[in-house]
Amino acid sequence: MERIKVLIAGSGPAGYTAAIYAARANQAPVIYSGMELGGQLTTTTVVENFPGFPEGIDGTVLVDNMRRQAERVGAEIRTGTITSCDLSSRPFKATIDGNLTVEADTLIIATGASAKYLGIPGEQEFRGSGVSACATCDGFFYRKQDVAVIGGGDTACEEAVYLAGMCRKVYMIVRRDQMRASKAMQQKVASKENIEVLWNSLPKEVVGDLKGVSGIKIEDKISGDIRTVPVSGVFLAVGHHPNSEVFAPWVKTDKDGYIITELDSPRTNIPGVFAAGDVMDVHYKQAITAAASGCRAAIEADRFLQGQ
Repeated sequence: MERIKVLIAGSGPAGYTAAIYAARANQAPVIYSGMELGGQLTTTTVVENFPGFPEGIDGTVLVDNMRRQAERVGAEIRTGTITSCDLSSRPFKATIDGNLTVEADTLIIATGASAKYLGIPGEQEFRGSGVSACATCDGFFYRKQDVAVIGGGDTACEEAVYLAGMCRKVYMIVRRDQMRASKAMQQKVASKENIEVLWNSLPKEVVGDLKGVSGIKIEDKISGDIRTVPVSGVFLAVGHHPNSEVFAPWVKTDKDGYIITELDSPRTNIPGVFAAGDVMDVHYKQAITAAASGCRAAIEADRFLQGQ
């Protein structure tokens, strides 16, 4: 059975950065790419908030650069997904795609978190060309335009307030007659004159053309009437789902499935197992913070191996 010193699950900014650092430490890391090669960056267009690219860079190009850099310094990147594992003792055992099993002295979990989608018509069609799950990432492209935010929790309020600072009009589409968000966040929304809350509204369809999104159809839960709200961007803020299921029987997670790490470190409750990126990041979910946590995870893995 093959034995790997640093096994990395996931191929987004966290996984690739971890691979770069582990390879430079001569730990011969192996990445299994997972189901979404490159992570969520591949679902966006131009990334303008990653340092070092003053003109911005295409998300797919950015992660491909990370991949090539990781390979250049000696990381091995393989196609496949860890479908089960045994973390009860070292070396850890990981099964790839249900058949191949490898052993690992350390494991870095960088499987990310997937944005939750509603499953309405047009949502996937316009994903990356008007439909987004990250206002911080994509809001810049909708300056002085009208946009919609779907959701009624703290995240939706944060997204709406952020967008209100650059957009002409922000519609918050809330399914109920009240928000789940904290009072403080609701007050921030209420203080913005260009945010309009559409209560008791059910999103039904994202509409548009070859140029992108032109509006969103909503149904009034009280009257049953359906109307189209003209917007050029639709931001989903109905939560994320951390891709931690395979590891959850072994590592501690919170109630939402995010992996719990030791205070200010990537260490999990299992010595030799580390977590990086959105799978453990409840708050930020940015490419740059994921990359930084991948760096820390690789350094900790190297220190762990050196101490054995």
